[in-house]
Amino acid sequence: MPTGWDTLGQRFDPLLGGITGAPSIERRLRDLRGAFADAAAYEAALAQGDPLIYSVASVEAGSGPGDLHYGVGTLMPGRIGAEYYLTKGHLHAWRPAAEVYIGIRGEGALLLEDEQTGESRLVPLGPHQVVYVPGSTAHRTVNTGDEPLVYLGIYPAAAGHDYAAIAERNFRCVVIAGADGPVLCDRQSFVASLGARP
Repeated sequence: MPTGWDTLGQRFDPLLGGITGAPSIERRLRDLRGAFADAAAYEAALAQGDPLIYSVASVEAGSGPGDLHYGVGTLMPGRIGAEYYLTKGHLHAWRPAAEVYIGIRGEGALLLEDEQTGESRLVPLGPHQVVYVPGSTAHRTVNTGDEPLVYLGIYPAAAGHDYAAIAERNFRCVVIAGADGPVLCDRQSFVASLGARP
């Protein structure tokens, strides 16, 4: 992993994501069990294959109190039932830590949820768009377009990632494809509507 002086200047691929020389994690469909609200659609899709959903290449330049980490994410296009492809989403282990996302390519959004109030918002993320994620806010990236969504995330070195809280309770809302584009829906209401489908 690049550290110190090696991280002062990095190259990244704006079309495919990735950072030269930086480690990358990949998440396939099998890694997202429980993230999608439509469990039946998820199992049907997984039975057809295990596609790459997203990858993130990260640089940790330092670990001091003033240091920053950053990563380039690439989220593939697609849907599970009515739900767009998404990332696992996380809170920061150090809850006051904020994060900035910068859209590079594609069309998507950030699903934001205030940890205390549960208030949720869907904020567009695409080229020339910047999204500020406040502290104590769960965030999940969603690809609402038909090409890979590539974005840059910048956060304090001390932020850490808390995936367990999301895995335990998930987000209160889901993002589905509507007639006029992405729609933010209450998760429980969406799941209830699935039980009523023919």
